[in-house]
Amino acid sequence: MKPQLICARDYGHSQEASPSDADDVERHPCPRCRADPGSPCRSRSGAVAGTYHTGRFTKVPRLAKLLRVPTPADRGPGQPWRPGTPVPLALAPDTPTADIRIGYARCSTVTQELQSQLDALAKHGIERDKVFSEKISTRVRVRPQFEAALALARQIKAHAPHCRVIFTVYEMKRLGRDAAELTALADHLTAHGLVLEMLAGPLPGMYDPSGPGRLLFAFFAAMAETERENIRESTLEGLDAAARKGKHGGRPPVITDDMLHTVLRRRANGESVEQIQPDLIIPTGKRKGQAPSVASIYRALAEHEKTEAYPEAVAQAHADFADLQDADVPRPRPDATTLSSRP
Repeated sequence: MKPQLICARDYGHSQEASPSDADDVERHPCPRCRADPGSPCRSRSGAVAGTYHTGRFTKVPRLAKLLRVPTPADRGPGQPWRPGTPVPLALAPDTPTADIRIGYARCSTVTQELQSQLDALAKHGIERDKVFSEKISTRVRVRPQFEAALALARQIKAHAPHCRVIFTVYEMKRLGRDAAELTALADHLTAHGLVLEMLAGPLPGMYDPSGPGRLLFAFFAAMAETERENIRESTLEGLDAAARKGKHGGRPPVITDDMLHTVLRRRANGESVEQIQPDLIIPTGKRKGQAPSVASIYRALAEHEKTEAYPEAVAQAHADFADLQDADVPRPRPDATTLSSRP
């Protein structure tokens, strides 16, 4: 009877990688993607690779004959890659433990204040050098201070695996307002041995990733996303209502009507824009008291020439806007022949 031959390809597909296999692989750095110990392999696109690179998993003797070792689902294959936490070594039962908190505070715009969040984090016992804050919208995918806070938490956990590292925020929406992003962040913290804590909001206290805690977290994350959409719709409605009343946002014009009149009068006397520019003063805004640029003057002159070239069209536009304010249904436009008659 001939002995049955098992090729290496069949052997490679006959075994699936377990979480313990992944932990053993991640104890070694990857020579190909340069991933540090504790992190999954990284693809060229910057995402978590679907499989570990060969030069890495072959360092584990029992996996050396496999052709591929898949990345476990808890590592988030296909998700944006982030450095992980090295697998901690076994600790003695009498090793002392402690809680180490990392705080994060955020608001969306520069006009909003952060002090109330900072005061709440300080009152909770978090030192100022362990609190990261920034004024940035949650729509921005890369938030530098947020990534720095996560990196510090992972670093502390790697050097002190016996301690409980707690990532503390004032409320859930300080982390973000996208339901999928919030859920993925909570899973990322749990996978790296970090604890999420919220001081206020619908879910104050420690986040429990198991049982009803996960369900409630997903529910309130969806509510936070709905709240953001409501804020956006209300803002757009307010801007539209203000525009119908003739109130348009934005900074005031650099070249006012008085400045434009001065430029036109002096140009009629033979002076150039470069000669006129130093004598003009901006009356309002951040550049108050300074002279406008030559380019701003030329733009204002170009707009003035367009207005003078089509005076009937400009007058008709003002009349249409006035009709929209006076009545719900706009009045019919006058005959186009009146617009085409030019003096």
